[in-house]
Amino acid sequence: MTQQQSRERHGPRAGANTSAGAVERNGINTVPESERHGTPRSLFWPWAASGLSLLSVVYSSYLMGLGLGPWEAIASGAIGYVLSFVLVGLISIAGARTGAPTMAIGRASFGRVGNKLPTLFSYVSNVGWETVLVALSSLGGSAILARVSPGTFARADGSTPTTAAQALCFAVTAVSVVVVGIFGHALIMKVQKYLTAAITAMTVVYMVLMADRIELSVIGDGGSGGLGTFIGGIVFAMTLLGLGWVNCGADYSRYLPRTSSGRAITGWTTLGGVLAPLVLLLFGVLLNAGDPELAQAAAADPVGALAAELPTWFLVPYLLTAIGGFASGAIMDIYSSGMSMLALGVPVRRHLAVLVDGVLMAAGGWYVLFVSPSFFATFQAFLSVIGVAMAAWTAVFLVEQWRRRRTGFDLSAVRTLGWPAVLSLGVATAVGLGLITSADPNIAKAVGFLLTDSAAHGTLGAMNLGVVVALVVAGALYAATASLADRSAPEGAR
Repeated sequence: MTQQQSRERHGPRAGANTSAGAVERNGINTVPESERHGTPRSLFWPWAASGLSLLSVVYSSYLMGLGLGPWEAIASGAIGYVLSFVLVGLISIAGARTGAPTMAIGRASFGRVGNKLPTLFSYVSNVGWETVLVALSSLGGSAILARVSPGTFARADGSTPTTAAQALCFAVTAVSVVVVGIFGHALIMKVQKYLTAAITAMTVVYMVLMADRIELSVIGDGGSGGLGTFIGGIVFAMTLLGLGWVNCGADYSRYLPRTSSGRAITGWTTLGGVLAPLVLLLFGVLLNAGDPELAQAAAADPVGALAAELPTWFLVPYLLTAIGGFASGAIMDIYSSGMSMLALGVPVRRHLAVLVDGVLMAAGGWYVLFVSPSFFATFQAFLSVIGVAMAAWTAVFLVEQWRRRRTGFDLSAVRTLGWPAVLSLGVATAVGLGLITSADPNIAKAVGFLLTDSAAHGTLGAMNLGVVVALVVAGALYAATASLADRSAPEGAR
């Protein structure tokens, strides 16, 4: 048995310090009962902080950019947010029941070897989101710095931020995220609670300052996007929020006592995850409906565009609010991406895995900031592709959780390869990718292969149903085939 395997199986040595001021020693091992604490209510804070970002205001622009009217954007966003975060809540139950992080629990269905495939998807998803959030921080932050101190942070035209300004904002956010991620779960739970309070207060101030730009007349506008576009809005909203977190749910509930209420875990996780985004979505729709130029600018530079009309005295607080919101989400992503790296079998300690992720985050941020021709196109393509894979994985995970609702998970004895799970994930992902479209010309070549040209550019293409289809296909296929593997598996590996 390797040292890494020993840590996974037996956990840290007795007396491990789990306080916020100490580096977390638990890796992907089962958290000992002696370290379990708290109530499901505590899950509200990390998930509230993860969605309490001004980017949630910009999501309204993205939804309306699909062709949705104001109320269609609000309705589709609300449905998509709630549906997707309920999935996160359901997966979080497994964390309390097992004491293990999400992708380690996945071994129960995929097997030790087969689990590497979805874990790789999870890792890419987390690192991708880290990159997006930190890159957005630098885009918006540098734009604000250029206004505050044009002589230092603006180019010759007086308004375009310098590369140095972007690099400075990127570095500040990235370093903060990596440091908190290194300390781990206890510090994350504490930091997220304080971030939620601080960002909420500053966001309220921002909304008050921008209140005179709200277009209340859109309240009576029913919109005319059509059913296909409306469904596409729901799917897109799911990928914007909950489907980006499904592979992380158990990571933050695994320190709860094993007997914690499953309904409470699901409820508090869902409430925390959707409350702030729903309020900010409504505010964003009212803000952007009467200002198409703002929506267009926000697609290219979300934070900088929303700050364009702010008074100078609030720019620095706004910058801190924006960076704090992005950092709160990136902190959770980098912690979970470290867990995914360990679940892949990479022989490093958890805090070193966070450092590796930080390097990849920096490389990805360079692409988004200085190479990608369109942030929105690349962002939407990333969400759709990863959303398909994670939707398929979610279905397999939840079916397995349902099958083990009475017996529980025995993570000490798992099969080498859970072929029904791998088959279900592979088939569902392939079908799902074949039914989505992308505005990114490079990614568009690899998706939509099951759609005709007319369908890809019509209602079916706008719906991007591949995400939902992947969820349904994977769940149905795994439910039908999982029992076949059980019959042939040794008693201890079922």
